[in-house]
Amino acid sequence: MKKLQITITLLLYSIIGLAQDITGTWSGTAIAGEDKEIVFVFDFEINKDGYTSTMAIPTIRVSGMKPKATSFENGKLFIDGSNLGMKYEGTYTQSTQQIEGTYTEGGTVLSLVLNRGEIELEEKVNRPQEPVKPYPYREEEVVFENEGAEVSLSGTLTLPRENGKFPVVILISGSGPQDRDETFMTHKPFLVLADYLTRKGIAVLRYDDRGFGKSTGDHGMATTADFATDVISAVNYLQSRADIDSEKIGLVGHSEGGIIAPLAANQTKDIAFIVLLASTGIPGSEQLIQQAKTFRPFSVPDEDAFEQFVRKSIEIASSDKAIAPIKSELTAHYNSYLPPILMSLGVTDDQVSEVISQEIEASINPWKRYFYNYNPADEIEKLRIPVLSLNGSKDTQVLAEINQNGIRNALIKGKNENYKVLELANLNHLFQECKTGNINEYSKIEQTISPIALKEISSWILNHVR
Repeated sequence: MKKLQITITLLLYSIIGLAQDITGTWSGTAIAGEDKEIVFVFDFEINKDGYTSTMAIPTIRVSGMKPKATSFENGKLFIDGSNLGMKYEGTYTQSTQQIEGTYTEGGTVLSLVLNRGEIELEEKVNRPQEPVKPYPYREEEVVFENEGAEVSLSGTLTLPRENGKFPVVILISGSGPQDRDETFMTHKPFLVLADYLTRKGIAVLRYDDRGFGKSTGDHGMATTADFATDVISAVNYLQSRADIDSEKIGLVGHSEGGIIAPLAANQTKDIAFIVLLASTGIPGSEQLIQQAKTFRPFSVPDEDAFEQFVRKSIEIASSDKAIAPIKSELTAHYNSYLPPILMSLGVTDDQVSEVISQEIEASINPWKRYFYNYNPADEIEKLRIPVLSLNGSKDTQVLAEINQNGIRNALIKGKNENYKVLELANLNHLFQECKTGNINEYSKIEQTISPIALKEISSWILNHVR
């Protein structure tokens, strides 16, 4: 990341501090690899405690992100989005009335200049599966509490129009902060899935992850186990409603949601069934090693050496030592391997230590340290309720064969007598019909979820709630 080094006199600082107020909407466009434009929008508010901000990335149709802290002093803007895995550092320039700075997310560093106002996107994506109001069912904005975590979760409950008690599913999103529609790469999978299921007579609750959208809490400090308590809070809320059949509450988890679902189900007797979509069935450490090899944005001279580097990194980061010695060991380990690679990617000598420091912080956050040592097969083995597990054959994020073997073997070992494990041909991680399965293909596909997957999910659920 190239930090802007701007020298401003103390006099100018004081003028800016007195005269400049950044409340309102600011936006800008960053260029990321192969001239891809990404639009960022920030809404700043101020109260007695200082500034707060809400972030949106309309390019990928994500909004409602709440960075952990925002400060603007002496013309310097700093947005601490460590809870979201990002940060922004910028300087307000009086002559241009712009905020010039850099956006950092993991090892990605983008130059980003912000101007007042919101940028209108010229290209409108076509998403034919997304429902258009008025819907042929009821839609209700709901709020429920996870009292133990002091978190308030906001979501949408959709129900058939007629009176009665309905079976219901809770949708559990994948890793990273997600909104109730699981908006990703310009698609809204949970909006489409909720619409499809509700039209079939199944009520659906979907909600913003803690610390995201309208939900409170700190997503960056939460683990998979914490997210399972959010799910249990959703179950408790649904049980309080007269229009929900409390004996027919199911969980549908996508990606990480598929490993949260068994963890939650094993902590309550109130789950009737679960559906795992693109879920993992192997230890978290092995999943992360596989992804590090698959999505690595650079070549290495020795694949075995790279895998050993990643394995050792995880071994250090996941140990039960105190954080200080872990950081020290990781620093030495990263410095023994990463600098030549980083410099080949355009990182300067001066920036190497900062990038390594950022990577270390990302590798020891609470979620990662829990995930390294979590094996979803242990929880799947305990399940005594019906289970449907679907994976796409072209999923490059969660490889179907190795993960379905893990899921199937756990169900067999646990003597579960009611399960179905199915690989769906030519579908990717989002269950779109695709050519390659690569992530950069997701937004180019008009389809959000294949009708094949939708039918498989709904038919199986209906067969288990009749």
